[in-house]
Amino acid sequence: MGKQVVPSLELFNVIGWEAMTNGAAINRSMGALEWGMVILLALVWGGSFFFNEVAVRELPPLTVVVGRVALAAIILLILLRLLGQRMPKSGAVWRAFFVMGLINNVIPFTLIVWGQIHIASGVASILNATTPLFTVLVAHWMTADEKITRGRVMGVFAGLAGVAVMIGGDALSELGVNVLAQLAVLAAALSYAFAGVYGRRFRALEISPMATATGQVTASSILMIPVMLIVDQPWLLPVPSAAAIWSLIGVAALSTAFAYILYFRILSTAGATNLLLVTFLVPVSAVLLGVLVLGEILLLKHMAGMALIGLGLAAIDGRPWRYLRSVFAVRA
Repeated sequence: MGKQVVPSLELFNVIGWEAMTNGAAINRSMGALEWGMVILLALVWGGSFFFNEVAVRELPPLTVVVGRVALAAIILLILLRLLGQRMPKSGAVWRAFFVMGLINNVIPFTLIVWGQIHIASGVASILNATTPLFTVLVAHWMTADEKITRGRVMGVFAGLAGVAVMIGGDALSELGVNVLAQLAVLAAALSYAFAGVYGRRFRALEISPMATATGQVTASSILMIPVMLIVDQPWLLPVPSAAAIWSLIGVAALSTAFAYILYFRILSTAGATNLLLVTFLVPVSAVLLGVLVLGEILLLKHMAGMALIGLGLAAIDGRPWRYLRSVFAVRA
């Protein structure tokens, strides 16, 4: 009798998902360097809200998204050349870049942009914060070394509750309104989860984080430019101001090019579940940047939400609980 293949995995095997279970194991608990990169990634992604707020005043959302990934691709290609690195030429690798670009940029960006036309940004933020929950489930199903644990599940729900508390009750009261738009944002979160797990294969292919980031944003640009040209018809738009242009450069250079180098560096050693904890930290960084840069007030709900997110991160990391168990075991 021949080897049986699980039907639900056949599609993923076609696009190379088997590398997720055959590669080297990743770290379950992050070290200081990885935590530092996660926090830095949250800061640069949190900063994207400032850049986007300026850019979308003058440019349609899809034009902003395409400008963001296309400029990031140009920046990364120049950096690769300056560093003497070359982009892979293998067809299999570029197929993986296009799959990653599709599920990590094209699908979620489009769904979120459409969803936010119909629902408030606070509701979208809460729904987007389900990404780590989906990632725990997808990683448990698709990998051999990122299985569900009680601590991870508890941590994800604590983090999700922290995001909801930070954003406030007004957003929570709107859950269930415009259901189709909310389902679109949830589908985007699920797509991010699959992307986090799928992206692990680039380590097995021995592709550097910078080359991986470049390949993904290049593939995303190729996929999204035709859509943007059809929908936005940018040649009919007025010339944007210097502020909008510099905001687009900022979101491309910092919140996309640099951010995705960090993203794939963390993914290669810490795994998808740990990487996508950044979803909990982005609202924290956005609030803190608002306090530090814009003079906004740090409210009690912000502090309570941050405490819950911190508890969730500790539970998912696992080391605080192992330390407490060891202390109680010694005392016993």
